[in-house]
Amino acid sequence: VQLQASGGGLVQAGGSLRLSCAASGRTFSSYNMAWFRQAPGKERDFVASITRGGVGTYYGDSAKGRFTISRDNTKNTLYLQMNSLLPMDTARYYCAAGNSGSWPTGSYDYWGQGTLVTVSS
Repeated sequence: VQLQASGGGLVQAGGSLRLSCAASGRTFSSYNMAWFRQAPGKERDFVASITRGGVGTYYGDSAKGRFTISRDNTKNTLYLQMNSLLPMDTARYYCAAGNSGSWPTGSYDYWGQGTLVTVSS
């Protein structure tokens, strides 16, 4: 599966963004999906993940209460709704697809190129 993330940009603190991740191929619904992020000079961090059918979700501490992960298997698309953004959320956000062993924060097999989110104070 190939993944293409979009929706990043510059936003003021307190604002919102919705990231999308378009997947190619007809097997999108067979993968657990996740968002990760990497800030400059820092390691990659887990943000959120969602099961193949979209019923189960799991969030990293920084995302709880502010971000919502969802997916539309009919459109082969993963989403991340980000509200109440903070400067600390500034990072490149990556979507990833994984098999059963990936849930919730394990090893994901396929990665998109990332989309940059910048939150100004």
